[in-house]
Amino acid sequence: MAKTLNHLKNKSPRRILVRAVNWIGDAVMATPAMGRIRAAFPDAEIVVVANPLVAELFVHHPCCDRVIIFDKKGQHAGIRGFLGFCKLLRRERFDLAILLQNAIEAAIMAVLALVPYRAGYQTDGRRLLLNMGVPARDSKHGLHHVDYYLFMLDDLGLAGEKPSPQLSLQPDEQQWAADLLTGGSWLAINPGAAYGAAKRWIPERFAAVGDTLAQEYGMKVVLTGGPAEAEIGADIVTSMKHQALNLIGQTSVRQMMAVLERCTLMVTNDSGPMHVGAALGVPIVAVFGPTDHTTTSPRTDKCRIVRHEVECSPCMLRQCPIDHRCMEGVTADRVVVAARELLESRR
Repeated sequence: MAKTLNHLKNKSPRRILVRAVNWIGDAVMATPAMGRIRAAFPDAEIVVVANPLVAELFVHHPCCDRVIIFDKKGQHAGIRGFLGFCKLLRRERFDLAILLQNAIEAAIMAVLALVPYRAGYQTDGRRLLLNMGVPARDSKHGLHHVDYYLFMLDDLGLAGEKPSPQLSLQPDEQQWAADLLTGGSWLAINPGAAYGAAKRWIPERFAAVGDTLAQEYGMKVVLTGGPAEAEIGADIVTSMKHQALNLIGQTSVRQMMAVLERCTLMVTNDSGPMHVGAALGVPIVAVFGPTDHTTTSPRTDKCRIVRHEVECSPCMLRQCPIDHRCMEGVTADRVVVAARELLESRR
């Protein structure tokens, strides 16, 4: 396998398709793999295929030259939409496809796009569709997602350094956030989690943390998240004594990136925005409950994980079937202590 990719490196492929994963957090954790691909093929055009939300992460990204949006819930829905999209890819004449997404759909897409070399993990019944397949690794037990993607490239012969997750903003985007978040330091509170309600800490405790840090450090509070979390944001605003800027459901992904980069600290559930903040260098206090912090924690040294040890965690369930004890056991005081540690270390 390594010989095959080394041979491709010598032939200098002109255009590489990278099929991104579908979750924002996973996509951020895959950016070190993107850096490895860029380092191995510095002269190739690297084109990322991603859903509309994930695509925003890779606009202006240094390891991506171009983004093609695959909208399977919109214009590319159904068999006809999928085949039409594959026809579009076929016109691109890609030399190599590296599939970070594990679905069989990604392999079928690469085959129908007539990409001659197709690399990825041999998962989801796609072994025969990949002529540069890698035996699957278990990403659920102790293997961090960042390493999961990098190890695939190791097995493909693209060994190298292990860069940290990376995202990039444009000056005009940073200026937009600076004009929005004026005066003093800002605390970002991200109370949602797209995976499911089990990953969400209690809104009133987020509010208590926000009030305490506003009182002790003079921080202003901004709430971030998607439209589905609007009710949670409203509950936090109502519960807080200090005023909060509620941007939940009000920003694009790139605007959310700019807001987080502007913040001094982020308090969050295990979520996509958590990884976005970490990749932008924001200190993070992350509350973990049903998910495994050893595999999906932010890959940064500016992070404190707060969790309550219980016998049933990590269960990886979207909805808690009992009493949500892993989250109920995390007090606001513990989160505040972790936040103080990060804020004092910055001083």
